Order: sequence, then structure tokens, then C-alpha cells
Amino acid sequence: MNGQTLSLLVGLLLVASSPGLAASAVDDRLREYYAAGASMADVNRGAQLWQGTQGDRACTSCHGNSPLQAGQHIKTGKVIDAMAPSVNGERFRDGRKTEKWFLRNCKWTFERECSVQEKADILAWLGQQ
Repeated sequence: MNGQTLSLLVGLLLVASSPGLAASAVDDRLREYYAAGASMADVNRGAQLWQGTQGDRACTSCHGNSPLQAGQHIKTGKVIDAMAPSVNGERFRDGRKTEKWFLRNCKWTFERECSVQEKADILAWLGQQ
């Protein structure tokens, strides 16, 4: 089975196993990451990335421990809507916006850009919340 066939199969399985329109946005983004070279997304790695720390920074610093609840930016105090698509149906619908925020937040949190694999892993985990 070649990579393109595997990506298509994984995408179809994700669509079939994910309820609702919010899940289809996650599936759309995951298909993009698979096409860009990510291997099968790993929700456990995604959870570790979300909950892990880089010095004094973590995803949870602003987004909170639960992606089911709103977070708060640690510098500005601005409320950040829940990250879980099951709670916030607009999450990940706009691919450009998703990439913008991955770029900005990965640079702030990890002091580098996230790889397509890391983005796929985080997104898969968030999609299961």
C-alpha cells in the first residue's frame, strides 16, 4: 500500500469514526498533514505535547488543562475559547487560521515551529476531546 492510499484510507476511517461537522474540520486538517508527510497521528503523543512543558511554557499555560474549557492568555488576560471541536464547532474549520495559530503558539511554547507530525498528533488528540 503506497503512502497516498494509506493517507486516503486513514482519512476515510477518521471521517467514519468522527461524529458531527466539527470532526470533519479535524479530518480535513489531518488529511492535509498526511499529504504533507505526517505518519498516522498518535493521540498519546498529542496529549504529551499538549501537557508537556518547555521551560516555564506549555500549551496549558494559556489554553488550560482541559481543552473542553476556555483558557486565558497569560499576558493579556484575553479569554481563549475551548480548543476541543466537540465544544467549539468553529475550531480548525479554517486551515489558514489553524496554521497561523500553530505557527505562533509553537514558536512561543516550544521556541520553534511544530512539525507536521506534531501538529497532526495534537490535532488528533484535540479531536478526541
